[in-house]
Amino acid sequence: MCKGLSGLPSSCLEKAKGMKVKLTHLAEKQEWVHKHRGTEEKPPQDLETLLYSKMGIQAFRWFLRSEFSEENLEFWVACEDYKNSSASKLSAKAQNIYDQFINHDAPREVNLDSETHDLLMDLMETPTAETFNEAQHRIFSLMAKDSFPRFLRSTCSQHPLKAL
Repeated sequence: MCKGLSGLPSSCLEKAKGMKVKLTHLAEKQEWVHKHRGTEEKPPQDLETLLYSKMGIQAFRWFLRSEFSEENLEFWVACEDYKNSSASKLSAKAQNIYDQFINHDAPREVNLDSETHDLLMDLMETPTAETFNEAQHRIFSLMAKDSFPRFLRSTCSQHPLKAL
């Protein structure tokens, strides 16, 4: 009789989890490439342009996934969504962003300096549409100086559809 997964060594289970993640990403890429085949979009040469390009942001996201550093982009996108939310939803969305990206125990914690973190803690008392502006700006600067130059040198930037 089969004992299920409990009989497998933990190293095998970890490898299987990793393979599942990679296969999921591959399936997403294939679906996206199939949808966008034939569209030719030049790779953006600055981060701001890239963040407002559907193909650019997707290629950048997959590049960051390959480096296990997708949280900065996801935080930036969440902040954009937050700024465009109705006033009635700001408090709940602010708490969600805090729980996902800011809290020291957050699953996708972004790297903010203590000054920005402390300012954000004060602003969380009464969230407004501008609550995350400074933190979003810091993360944008970090991506512009660190991951974006590496992205530009990667195949994800040079040939987005081929890299995907």
